[in-house]
Amino acid sequence: MTMKHHTYFTEGTCSAVIEFDIADDNTLHNVHFVGGCNGNLQGIGKLVEGMDAHAVVDRLEGIHCGFKDTSCPDQLTRAIREVIG
Repeated sequence: MTMKHHTYFTEGTCSAVIEFDIADDNTLHNVHFVGGCNGNLQGIGKLVEGMDAHAVVDRLEGIHCGFKDTSCPDQLTRAIREVIG
């Protein structure tokens, strides 16, 4: 299995960067957030490990954080969309 590494600079969240790999079968691996709520973001990374990228987008897209129109999970979906369309 071949994986390609990606780095995404977030906007509007406490985390500043999301790093992740997408395998040639469209599965997500090694999701790592820089900054933000460490425990929660580690949990998100573990929960999406090995999931189909489209399924992750379907589940997490549009989640808001407080009064913000985005969140760290939503930013992950934006990063994924940049890669898979």
